[in-house]
Amino acid sequence: MRKNRVGLRALYESDPIEADRRLWGRKSQANRRGFLKDMGKLSIGAALGAPMVFADFFPEGMVPAGLLHSLEFFVLPGKDPALIVLNDRPVNAETPPHLLDPEVTPAPLFFVRNNGVPPELDAINPDNWTLTIEGEAVSRPVTYTLPELKSKFEVVTHHLTLECAGNGRKEFNPPASGNQWSVGAVGCGSWTGVRLADLLRASGLRNNAVYIGYYGMDKHLNGGDQVPISRGVPIRKALEPESLIAWDLNGEPLPWLNGYPLRLVFGGWPASCSGKWLSRVVVRDKIHDGPKMEAPSYRMPCKPVAPGEKVADEEMCIIESMPVKSLITYPRTGATLRKSQSLEVRGHAWAGDLDVREVYTSIDFGMTWQSCALTKPVNPLAWQHFVTKISFPQEGYYEVWARAVDREGRSQPVILPGWNPKGYLNNACHRIAVKVTA
Repeated sequence: MRKNRVGLRALYESDPIEADRRLWGRKSQANRRGFLKDMGKLSIGAALGAPMVFADFFPEGMVPAGLLHSLEFFVLPGKDPALIVLNDRPVNAETPPHLLDPEVTPAPLFFVRNNGVPPELDAINPDNWTLTIEGEAVSRPVTYTLPELKSKFEVVTHHLTLECAGNGRKEFNPPASGNQWSVGAVGCGSWTGVRLADLLRASGLRNNAVYIGYYGMDKHLNGGDQVPISRGVPIRKALEPESLIAWDLNGEPLPWLNGYPLRLVFGGWPASCSGKWLSRVVVRDKIHDGPKMEAPSYRMPCKPVAPGEKVADEEMCIIESMPVKSLITYPRTGATLRKSQSLEVRGHAWAGDLDVREVYTSIDFGMTWQSCALTKPVNPLAWQHFVTKISFPQEGYYEVWARAVDREGRSQPVILPGWNPKGYLNNACHRIAVKVTA
């Protein structure tokens, strides 16, 4: 497998079309589950290469961050080869957390979560691309070309955080079906486009508007006419000034795998709401009923359930604002330093529709916490950046944990939050391994 992947990288340099053909023709699903079972403290220390300091406080059933399985690299068109591909049909790839250190996520490092097959890149002409606004709750259906969108409406730029609702799914037990995301299905880009609200009002938005839904130009995996995904948001979210129809990411045209040439961007909500290869927005007088709007897709049990419990469709509620969360982006897990050194730790924190009030770190498995310096968001729905300096009392193995608190006082859980059938909304504290030597 590794030999074939290196060959594919070389082929991209000599014949990218043939490389793409091989990539999309390959069907593989990597199984990256790895759990530590029945290991005592001495065995764990031996595996880590140093005694685990504060081992008595380490939660039962967790795997030390220093032993989490490393993931193989894979190449995607227009993407950094360091992205970790979980599935290639449809394409789904996450970003290693240490590569998310920049305040604005570089486009080649932005995660990919697709449900169908993107339109062929060679067939896309942005000058001829059209977007239609229609539906039961508009009085004047309209169609614009992409150049018309750029000339007829005010162009705006916002930093907006997008996160897959299944980010962190691989930690749930019993396992949940779907892509086994670790922590890298998130990013905050600088998105440029027009306000969705301006287009809705220009089409004669009616008082009976309840929801918007989207339709893109991606195709179903079965090759038929079935739509792979058509989700949306309530009208209140659609009308927020930060809700965009975007054509640029970080000042450049959208990456092909992230929706080129046009997409929706709803910061702070599941990224599945932000439709890609956008061709149509429908304004509904009811909750949108497109594919992936139905239970159990992108829904949580309306009340807590026991792990493994079956949940009826009518007892599942649509996910809206994402929960508070943080991510350590520096140093990379596995860092080694001397006891005489202090360690700078930094990362990002976000909280769906809210902002983050505080971020803390712990080196003793949550027994004590140290406050971090935290920036304000650049604009609503952008992630925030934290930094702190940490000293360690003795040599050995440590874990640095990060915990964010939103402005309403809701905190990340120290360990896995409530189980749910689809493995959504895991916002447990992020943790990295650190080894301190003499």
